[in-house]
Amino acid sequence: MMTKKTIMTLVIVFASGALMSMQAQNLFSKGEKIANLGIGVGSYYGGDGYSSSIPPLSASYEQCILDGLLDGKASIGVGGYMAYTANKWETTYANSTYGYKYSYVILGARGVFHYQFIDKLDTYTGLMLGYNAVSSKYFGSSGSHATEASTGSGIGYSAFVGARYHFSDKFGAFAEIGYGISALELGISIRL
Repeated sequence: MMTKKTIMTLVIVFASGALMSMQAQNLFSKGEKIANLGIGVGSYYGGDGYSSSIPPLSASYEQCILDGLLDGKASIGVGGYMAYTANKWETTYANSTYGYKYSYVILGARGVFHYQFIDKLDTYTGLMLGYNAVSSKYFGSSGSHATEASTGSGIGYSAFVGARYHFSDKFGAFAEIGYGISALELGISIRL
């Protein structure tokens, strides 16, 4: 059987939740534009024996095209994504060092669904379709590998989940996890 204290606690919790949801207004409204600049942690490119020469860097742009969804807390945006990283693999054999330098450029279009659970925090999920341009260059003095070079460019896709916290009307910070230039991207957001 519930005590008066338990009932009062439940009433306060439910009332607080209702007030928070009433205060939460859509942070991304129709016509608004946001640019993100980020750095990646945990790149998908490389592996054992690879060293990063340039960390995963990304820039994205998004414009809200539809708002007022789901009781005014949700919106839809579209935009573009560009990212770059580079690494190298090298080995030494018979007093000769050789290897490959790789660079990766991703260009894509993104569709994003935003839903605001709490004030100042814009949470979102989305999909990206793009092109991954990969290039490699051989370096070293081993003659047997001197003519080898490869590329693995092609169409790519990504699914991601993110959150953006707004410190002011113009500036915020974001974090995204998913499959892109890296497993986790952190950075700044600027409302244009």
